Amino acid sequence: MTDIRHQVADHLRFFDELGVTGISRDAAWRKRAAQSVAGFQSQAASSQSPVSTNELPAPGNQEPPRPAPRIPRPDVIHIARSSQEVLDAIRAEIGPDCSRCKLHTLGRRQIVFGVGNPDAGLMFVGEAPGGDEDIQGIPFVGRAGQLLTKMINAIQIERDDVYIANVIKCRPPQNRNPDPDEVETCEPFLFQQIDAVRPKVIVALGSFAAKTLLRTQDPISRLRGRVYDFRGAKLIPTFHPAFLLRSPDRKRDAWEDLKKARAILQDRDE
Repeated sequence: MTDIRHQVADHLRFFDELGVTGISRDAAWRKRAAQSVAGFQSQAASSQSPVSTNELPAPGNQEPPRPAPRIPRPDVIHIARSSQEVLDAIRAEIGPDCSRCKLHTLGRRQIVFGVGNPDAGLMFVGEAPGGDEDIQGIPFVGRAGQLLTKMINAIQIERDDVYIANVIKCRPPQNRNPDPDEVETCEPFLFQQIDAVRPKVIVALGSFAAKTLLRTQDPISRLRGRVYDFRGAKLIPTFHPAFLLRSPDRKRDAWEDLKKARAILQDRDE
């Protein structure tokens, strides 16, 4: 009998520490208490940070744990960036002294990133910078570049209204074709440029650029004359201006390719 009294006394002290001032025999009171307990349990179950039973304090030491407050998640803020800002970020990522491939040890002077209208509907992609481009840091500024400017003007577009880039950003020694490892390292930056500009038409200048973009070994003579889908744009392969300087009889073919580009830009058939 004494043990029962001690147990009752211990329970009463525990309830007193919990702030309980009395107990009613009224059935309605007990029902309200049960609803309160059920509500508390439901709130605790939905809490984002449930309390482990191993972390509960021993009775009589402190107040029972309360469910952690629900912390609202911040809204996701989407910051729209212009095409120019994206291109600037790509250029910054490459850096002025890129050393990702061996070309930085083979005599290149500087990175030749790209130039033109960041929101251009027409984009030209060449192979790699030449000697003049390596000096000035701008693609297509030598004799081939001067011919390219005339080709652009021939379809009633100014050079400043298009975007011009190369598959790789550094000049290979003696203007050789880029090696596969050099292309693999650098072409992701070209793809980022294309995605930033979002051109309607891409003109691939020369066999190397066309074969690299289309993942084919077909010669340019077989690739040109057709229109391909590429990264949301229409891709038109044509002869490189340097080749046209050596083979002016193929300028008519290049002109037909440029007329296709103009027709697509104008949403009409040529």
